[in-house]
Amino acid sequence: MFDSPYEELSNDIRLLGRILGDIVREQSGDETFELIESVRQAAVAGRRHDESAVEVLRSALSDQPIEQQLDVIRAFDWLSLLANTAEDVHLERRRRFHRAHRSTAQPGSLDATFERLRSIGVDAGEVVGVIDALSVSPVITAHPTEVRRQTILDVLREIAEVLNERNGLDANDPAIDDADARLGVNILSLWQTAILRLSKLRVRDEINEALRYYSASLFETIPALSRHLEQIVEDDFGAIDADASAAVSMGSWIGGDRDGNPFVTAEVMRLAIGRHTHVALGHHLATLHRLGRELSMSARLITPTMELTALADASGDDSRFRADEPYRRALRGMHARLYAFAEDAIDPDIDEVPGPPPAVRQDAYSSIDELLADLDIVDASLRTHGGAALADAQIEPARRAAAIFGAHLCGLDMRQNSSVHEGVIADLLANAGVHGEYLTLAEADRVEVLTAELASPRLLRNPSATYADQTISELGVLDEAARSVARVGPRAVPHYVISMAETVSDVLEVAVLLKEVGLLEPARAGRPASAQLDIVPLFETIGDLAQSAATLTAMLSNPVYSQLVASRGDRQEVMIGYSDSNKDGGYLSSQWNLFAAQAALVEAADVAGVRLRLFHGRGGTVGRGGGPAYQAILAQPPGSVDRSIRLTEQGEMVAAKYSTPALARRNLETLLSATIESSCLNAEQLGAPADGFGDTMQQLADTAFTAYRSLVYGDDRFVDFFRSITPTNEIATLNVGSRPASRKKSLAIEDLRAIPWVFGWTQCRLMIPAWYGAGSAFEAVAAQDDTAAERFAQMYTDWPFFTAIINNMGMVLAKTDIDIGRRYADVLVEDATTRSDIFGRIEAEHTLTRGWHERITGSPDPLADNPLLARSLSNRYPYLDPLHVMQVDLLRRYRDGDHDELIERGIQLTINAIATGIRNSG
Repeated sequence: MFDSPYEELSNDIRLLGRILGDIVREQSGDETFELIESVRQAAVAGRRHDESAVEVLRSALSDQPIEQQLDVIRAFDWLSLLANTAEDVHLERRRRFHRAHRSTAQPGSLDATFERLRSIGVDAGEVVGVIDALSVSPVITAHPTEVRRQTILDVLREIAEVLNERNGLDANDPAIDDADARLGVNILSLWQTAILRLSKLRVRDEINEALRYYSASLFETIPALSRHLEQIVEDDFGAIDADASAAVSMGSWIGGDRDGNPFVTAEVMRLAIGRHTHVALGHHLATLHRLGRELSMSARLITPTMELTALADASGDDSRFRADEPYRRALRGMHARLYAFAEDAIDPDIDEVPGPPPAVRQDAYSSIDELLADLDIVDASLRTHGGAALADAQIEPARRAAAIFGAHLCGLDMRQNSSVHEGVIADLLANAGVHGEYLTLAEADRVEVLTAELASPRLLRNPSATYADQTISELGVLDEAARSVARVGPRAVPHYVISMAETVSDVLEVAVLLKEVGLLEPARAGRPASAQLDIVPLFETIGDLAQSAATLTAMLSNPVYSQLVASRGDRQEVMIGYSDSNKDGGYLSSQWNLFAAQAALVEAADVAGVRLRLFHGRGGTVGRGGGPAYQAILAQPPGSVDRSIRLTEQGEMVAAKYSTPALARRNLETLLSATIESSCLNAEQLGAPADGFGDTMQQLADTAFTAYRSLVYGDDRFVDFFRSITPTNEIATLNVGSRPASRKKSLAIEDLRAIPWVFGWTQCRLMIPAWYGAGSAFEAVAAQDDTAAERFAQMYTDWPFFTAIINNMGMVLAKTDIDIGRRYADVLVEDATTRSDIFGRIEAEHTLTRGWHERITGSPDPLADNPLLARSLSNRYPYLDPLHVMQVDLLRRYRDGDHDELIERGIQLTINAIATGIRNSG
């Protein structure tokens, strides 16, 4: 037995570290090993005694040859990755422990959710209604913070599997030696593998990188989880008719998101959907092929249904060896029909139909629905002759997978900036002779012109006209979307997201463009207008969020647009952006404006008689909306999570959540649990704010906004300070994402993407996007009201929204290190006055914020609510400190003109290693 649940984790980390050390000694020599070990010990000692080890580390490392420094960096990077892997294994181990010992259900699990619903007396019919309409959709996006290669992820997965096996062995079992040898082989493979790619990722690479998670976890996990959800509802509420088959569906932006990414073209979109179709149909074909081998029941021993017999007879399989095996014959025919369907659906210029060709030729299925019907016949027949267990184990999962993933695999969203749509529409209108000065029109006049176009069957595009390159490119993408929908079905391209949406015309412009390619039908002779996909405005800045409800009301009041919404089931989706609102106004202001906007959007949709679905554009970091998803969803305004939610999964968080079935299961279960609770509970049960809480929060948000803006946008020296203290310019050299770091060729903070903005602050450990301005806000509001401090503490105790804000901020405050940040400033910011002024403000604000966090929570430990993370950080800080020391020195050398290839590589490696060690860094 272990004395604490953390002892097992510590043992795993020590084991992996020891094996890595042995390999470093063997591969790079005693001198390198001794250097790494002495650096590690110095860093551990400094953290243990709460003393800065910077000078000791710098002294040990600065005079070493660059080749040896690279070995040190690589060693600490691998140590961090191995520690991350051990933590993931430990979390799954603890989950199994709790289940085996029937412990109290863990918050965020489906068991805990349904225990809560039962305890407060939620009606079974209400639960079934929620489950039937449940729709949780994680949307994978490509962002330049995922730096791990597929090869490395594969090896780490193998290490996790070996650790799991090893942990199940008795201490004296000789198999432990075998497990250690396998770990050694895998860690040796890592040591001899380059961490960084030789070339920058293309969009096509990002598409394939995302697709790996389907075979790794999602094909297995999503069908099983939906079945488990139905079983719980049956067991807990006696409801046998709940249907959770649509509860989880995946989405993607990779290959459809053109906002600021010139590399996403019509050809790339065609590739993305072609690859999606190939992967989905390849999975279904492989399943049918396997079932055709395994379902060997003989008609001499069982009696199938007439429907199954007819299916077998129609299969075209006349082999005398299978004459008495109706299931095998039926499934061979089904495989042949799906194969023929795949030949039509899969773009031959992109992929061949996967898997072995069928032994017989059959007419193609007209749709996946026909395959589902045939699987139902097989399932029903098995149950008539005592084969229910076979049906449950073999056919039911195959049917669920076919229903969930279809021929489309996941929905590929299109996204583009509203300013691009504006230019394309102006070009089309001018060339069609409708209006030559569209860009000069006032908003009301634009709406009038666009509404008239949507009411007209006439198209604007003229084959003989000469259009701008942007217009040709955009229409090409839309044409490809229309072709994909025709070939694969509407689930292939379900949404069009409009970045920087501000007005009704921004939405109507997209509607007109969809009409041009046949994805929107105008009203005709008594038939209202209809659309084949959702048009989704994205409200990102503080100002746009504040006006979002008014914009939504105006959209839904437009007679033509309201018809389009009606054609989509009277549901309007709205996306809210965490990243840009944070960069615009800081953490507290962003969080409150997002909350207030959601509440106002819910009310506006309710008044219009429309169901609202919110799409949360969250990143991995707290500054970009990250943090525990369960608490985040439950902290949303009552009514804003109405059985349905979409949210982005970005950067390195995709691997952290979906690289194994266990991780995928835990994360998807968390999303489902929170969405079910939010949909079944009333405002009081969810913890609606007490009187006065909203007013206090508005004061805090306004004050924090002013404090944040005065630093980031109010001091002309700040841009130079930011570019100097962070490796933002050097991050652009990492071969990670395809997207440029800025929307425009500009050094302005406004034009920098939110991802490198947050990523840069993480590297120097200041992380101001997740806390700056909060301390000043608490201080100012408390100075005006003697009862404010007491009210803050009450808000923290009683209001889940405020609890989540403070806890997430505490997580980042724990990762922030002012001493390390000062080292970056002292070495990299050359102007002494700028350094003193701006860093001085950051340090003072940090002290103020830490103090108020302690007063509000009642604990000096910012991670008092999260002991597991506290333990995790204490494990990894000694690996991070040397990396920061080396990164600062390498940056200084590089900026002083030493552009040696190894110096540049060292900078890139430290960027990667620090992101790995901190996790949720982008």
